[in-house]
This record gives sequence, C-alpha cells and structure tokens, in this order.
Amino acid sequence: MSETVTVNELATHDSAHEPTATGERADLLEALAKHRHFLRFTTRDLTDEQAGCRTTASQLCLGGLIKHVTAVERTWAQFILDGPSAMPDFTTMAEADWARRADEFRMLPGETLGGVLADYAEAARRTDELVAALPDLDATQPLPKAPWSEPGARWSARRVLMHIIAETAQHAGHADIIRESLDGAKTMG
Repeated sequence: MSETVTVNELATHDSAHEPTATGERADLLEALAKHRHFLRFTTRDLTDEQAGCRTTASQLCLGGLIKHVTAVERTWAQFILDGPSAMPDFTTMAEADWARRADEFRMLPGETLGGVLADYAEAARRTDELVAALPDLDATQPLPKAPWSEPGARWSARRVLMHIIAETAQHAGHADIIRESLDGAKTMG
C-alpha cells in the first residue's frame, strides 16, 4: 500500500540540532537549505508510486532524483574529509558498475518516498554539521579519477560545497518539471 507524503512530513529539519555557522558558512548552508527545500517540496502529497513515475522522455523520477542528490551530497561531503578515496575510480568502472549507479536515479522495489526523504534529511544533517565544524574551507583535496575531472585538479571544501549547492539547485529544477508533468503542481508560480 502506498502512503502519501504530506507537506508537514517534508519539514524534517530540526532547528534544535542545527549546527552553529556564521559568516560565509552560514550563507552557504542557507543557500543549500533553500534548494533542498525546493527539491523536497516537489514531492508534497505524492504516493510512492507517483514518486517513482517517469513523466518525461528522461529516465528520471522524483524519488530517484532525491536518491541521486542524497548520494551526491553524502559522497562529496565524505570527499571533503577523505579526498578521492571517498569516490570510485570512474575511469575503471565496468558496465555493471554503471548499471548499479543508474539505480540511484529510480525508485526500486521496496523503497518508499518517506524512506528516501528520511535518508536525504540524514545526509543533509551530516553535511551541515561537517561544514559548521570544518577548520578551514580553503583546505583542498585532489579530485578523483574521472573522465570529467581535469588531471591534477584540486577542490577546496568551499568549492565542493558550492558544487553540492549547484547539483541540488539543478535537480530541484528537473524535479519541478517532472512534478508539473505528473499532475500540474509547481514548486513556485
């Protein structure tokens, strides 16, 4: 049986456990929180089945987008701490590895929208705590091996956080189109 996730259930952010961040960190975390909200808001009042529906030519669905953004945020936050060892060597991935990665973009049997949203809230909480506690946003790590990475490039914690913000905002826009195609609902407007 599918349950509907309501707007109230989307408000999983607990301000009592909010990390203390000031200045630039507070600004970056505020921008990220805004885009997380827009992404989560696209799933309001949906059933698990609706969250797994493809409504465009793309393979993307709302639940899958949230799963993907969760994985991106979790992995890049770990990268800030551990560098490229937090990620696979994308240059050596086989077809089966790419197929498993594609599962990150869809709702799989047994997954629920509530579960996907709870996992996202946990990843967000951990990222927020990490950013608030980092000794230096300028600390860098070498990028992992990937066809899209410039050889020898390094990213600072700040740049990683800006990448997470950009990914979240981009996918919130995708989610808005998918939701409007599903039932006409829009995030804004």
